[in-house]
Amino acid sequence: MTVPGITLNNGLRMPQLGFGVWQVPDDAVTDAVLEALNVGYRSIDTAAAYGNETGVGQALRRSGLERDEVFVTTKLANPDQGYDSTLRAFDDSAERLGVEVVDLYLMHWPLPRRDLYVSTWKAMERLYAEGRTRAIGVCNFQRPHLERVLDEGGIAPMVNQIELHPLLVQEELRAFDAENGIATEAWSPLGSGRLLDHPLVEDIARTHERTTAQILLRWHVHLGNVVIPKSVTPERIRSNFEVFDFTLSEEEVGRITALDEGRRFGPDPDTFEG
Repeated sequence: MTVPGITLNNGLRMPQLGFGVWQVPDDAVTDAVLEALNVGYRSIDTAAAYGNETGVGQALRRSGLERDEVFVTTKLANPDQGYDSTLRAFDDSAERLGVEVVDLYLMHWPLPRRDLYVSTWKAMERLYAEGRTRAIGVCNFQRPHLERVLDEGGIAPMVNQIELHPLLVQEELRAFDAENGIATEAWSPLGSGRLLDHPLVEDIARTHERTTAQILLRWHVHLGNVVIPKSVTPERIRSNFEVFDFTLSEEEVGRITALDEGRRFGPDPDTFEG
């Protein structure tokens, strides 16, 4: 099965479906990533804060795939924000991953009270200009954070990775991203598992003879989101990949979207300080 790509604002193609490894321990992540790559995933999303970059790197080397066949994302840890510390932290992440070039480097949180995200962004722009990373972006940025980066930085982020699921549709933020050429990527795409037994999702899943996870992931794909489900169970890793051989109707998408409550399960980016 071929995963469609999203074209970022610098022309780079990013797989629309990737494999997330949040909360997967370093000693378990290698096998999980190898399973995902074997299934057909070609995008892996990790972060310095996850503590598993080394294990991800081992999987990349053991997979037998060429480096340019796998889109690798990692993220700057919150304590490393700031110009010089960002450059050092990137080198450390690249070393742990065992790569010379990262495909996408993201700032993990804006941390507005620390007020370092603009200088951090300028360091990321330098990494991009030097070819150390093929794309740069942010995570958990609200519109005011994005506006400041757009005003004070040299280039626009290519990606904004945010909490996004049917209980937190983020319509206005997704629209702002789109207006500024920023791809929206969803973390917690299944609502931290809380939507897997929702009656509406179960009803639509029965109609299509699919799992509720597949219905939710297909909803994301329909909206144009990049999405990164996570699992360490081989059956679920495979099942989550099989979402491109069916479609949802506009009516079904609308019913799922109407579940929106503006409900977060993760931290509020406006107040979270790491």
